[in-house]
Amino acid sequence: MAGAIASRMSFSSLKRKQPKTFTVRIVTMDAEMEFNCEMKWKGKDLFDLVCRTLGLRETWFFGLQYTIKDTVAWLKMDKKVKKQILDEKIYCPPEASVLLASYAVQAKYGDYDPSVHKRGFLAQEELLPKRVINLYQMTPEMWEERITAWYAEHRGRARDEAEMEYLKIAQDLEMYGVNYFAIRNKKGTELLLGVDALGLHIYDPENRLTPKISFPWNEIRNISYSDKEFTIKPLDKKIDVFKFNSSKLRVNKLILQLCIGNHDLFMRRRKADSLEVQQMKAQAREEKARKQMERQRLAREKQMREEAERTRDELERRLLQMKEEATMANEALMRSEETADLLAEKAQITEEEAKLLAQKAAEAEQEMQRIKATAIRTEEEKRLMEQKVLEAEVLALKMAEESERRAKEADQLKQDLQEAREAERRAKQKLLEIATKPTYPPMNPIPAPLPPDIPSFNLVGDSLSFDFKDTDMKRLSMEIEKEKVEYMEKSKHLQEQLNELKTEIEALKLKERETALDILHNENSDRGGSSKHNTIKKPQAQGRRPICI
Repeated sequence: MAGAIASRMSFSSLKRKQPKTFTVRIVTMDAEMEFNCEMKWKGKDLFDLVCRTLGLRETWFFGLQYTIKDTVAWLKMDKKVKKQILDEKIYCPPEASVLLASYAVQAKYGDYDPSVHKRGFLAQEELLPKRVINLYQMTPEMWEERITAWYAEHRGRARDEAEMEYLKIAQDLEMYGVNYFAIRNKKGTELLLGVDALGLHIYDPENRLTPKISFPWNEIRNISYSDKEFTIKPLDKKIDVFKFNSSKLRVNKLILQLCIGNHDLFMRRRKADSLEVQQMKAQAREEKARKQMERQRLAREKQMREEAERTRDELERRLLQMKEEATMANEALMRSEETADLLAEKAQITEEEAKLLAQKAAEAEQEMQRIKATAIRTEEEKRLMEQKVLEAEVLALKMAEESERRAKEADQLKQDLQEAREAERRAKQKLLEIATKPTYPPMNPIPAPLPPDIPSFNLVGDSLSFDFKDTDMKRLSMEIEKEKVEYMEKSKHLQEQLNELKTEIEALKLKERETALDILHNENSDRGGSSKHNTIKKPQAQGRRPICI
């Protein structure tokens, strides 16, 4: 079964556990369940237990299916379970397998989180068929990378939504929901009859993917069998009936039962809902709305938590920045204070030197005056005296210039000291501003966002006939065409995704490992995607010629 909700279920094994009981294992998309059955249990007893366990209320859509001697059958409700055994296989293209795996991961793990779902988290999961894995030269890490890429795109989908998307993809597989039966036409040619929710399909035994011809339910007037011969009468009386033979009488009985059940569901889906179904749909809508509100609440809480964490990180960053600014300001202040002290000391020394020079200049001037006043008697003394006077004047001039230069330097040092003290004052002011800043800015509050009529059939001896109402069938033709158009529009984006992945991994395919179904699927895709959905067409009548396969 492809999930907790599907059109059928299957057993994988049946074994005796105790003399009076036996165990039945039922496989779903995300779990395996075992049920202890009593030897006397009939099909309805097991079916009711499975429905209760899975919480299914729309029981008319479901059944238990199995395969026995290469023939697919449904578990009969009025017969004992112990006499019936089960198995099932459906072909799935590689690209669809990856997409299905991504929805299975979404249903199991929830939204993708890179910090939690790291490389290798799917290493123990069996998500892809071995046939697909062996068909390509790709490592498990490469498959995980592609599954994870699509898994990340499913963010925000709840588990039931992921399971529903899984089923929507699975139901489009060519072999999904089709029950195959070996038949022969009038010429003795071996064929396969496929019965599913869309109608009856005739297949070549070597190609179970693409039907040779199809009979939609809304174009069938009557189906019946007599002994091993089975007859399909189209709604259009201008078209001849289609007859075939099966291997056994019980196979015809099974085919007719499947036809009645599928046609019943076909009609039920297109009629007004019963009161019970209306109530269930209303409950489902309420439950969906409740879950939506819950998801929105959780999303708001998550958003608020993330914004609070971002605000906290921003505050921590700003606090660290302010601490760094304060440290730099303190260092600048200390350097300014040291510079001011050095400038003050240097200014004082320069001022003292200037005074000393001025004193020496005055002493030199006095010495010069004393020398001039001294009488020089000899010419030599006079010459020497003149020379000393000249030297004294030069020295006095130099000392005066040096004194003036020192005085200017003292003034400049005083000015530098004043500027240093002003810088010190500004540094202190900046430090004070940093110390008085508010630690946490005000946070703006985040506003809260807000059973139908069953067609009659008669059983007489080994013959059974089933009639469909002409009026119902004609009325349904237009509805089905409308459904096809809507379905194709919804499937366009999904098909683009599948084609993109198929192109990406095509270069890694090992052609020699392709199965017959792989080759048929590729040929169908190259021809434009021929399948059971687009081969459902009315057989053309030309002079009431019989249909030949």
